[in-house]
Amino acid sequence: MDNLILSSATVGIVISLLAYEIGLAAQRKGKLAVLNPLLISIILVIAFLVVFHVDYESYNMSAKYLSYLLTPATVCLAIPLYLQLDLLKKNIVAILVGVFSGVLASLGTVLAMSVVFGLNHKEYVTMLPKSITTAIGMGVSEELGGYVTISVAVIIITGVLGNMAAEFICKLFRIKSPISRGLAIGTSSHAVGTARAMELGEVEGAMSSLAIVVCGLCTVIGASIFSYLW
Repeated sequence: MDNLILSSATVGIVISLLAYEIGLAAQRKGKLAVLNPLLISIILVIAFLVVFHVDYESYNMSAKYLSYLLTPATVCLAIPLYLQLDLLKKNIVAILVGVFSGVLASLGTVLAMSVVFGLNHKEYVTMLPKSITTAIGMGVSEELGGYVTISVAVIIITGVLGNMAAEFICKLFRIKSPISRGLAIGTSSHAVGTARAMELGEVEGAMSSLAIVVCGLCTVIGASIFSYLW
């Protein structure tokens, strides 16, 4: 099986897409937040690699072409933002303050938890980009000297958890404003959370898309500063 994947440029892609389709089918049928397609596809791919003794590097070589679509897919999130441009202009101050607060909360939490659990510097900077999209987070982690692969895993886990818990948390804290809901989801759980925000409404999706961009830029700067604090 390892040799088959190494000799093909598409086997890894087929496995990944098939696993995601199974996740989508499970979500449509079960209609539960825990049945997140991305989470299910990750579990299925890991199970496949373990059962058939496939080396991760072999799988990654065959599936890496999917990663090339990550950046253009993130850029496409600008479309719903453009459609809500007037709303953005009317609430620009509240939006910026909300996103900046979210970025500081994210970086501050990583710093506090690193101190509590005694993480070393490399482990600490690995966690700093946890709440920004993978396309940006990988570069931040590499620049700061962190473990890039672990950063990717942490970013995905953060996004999946945000996707699953977003609606429940908004109801728990009675957050009813579409703008507030979208900004909170996008700032805390990047593109994966934004997929959930778009399901909640057009305004939520647009604000979440905006949060991804602003949060990414602020985290690039903020993470560089916070990297000197531990």
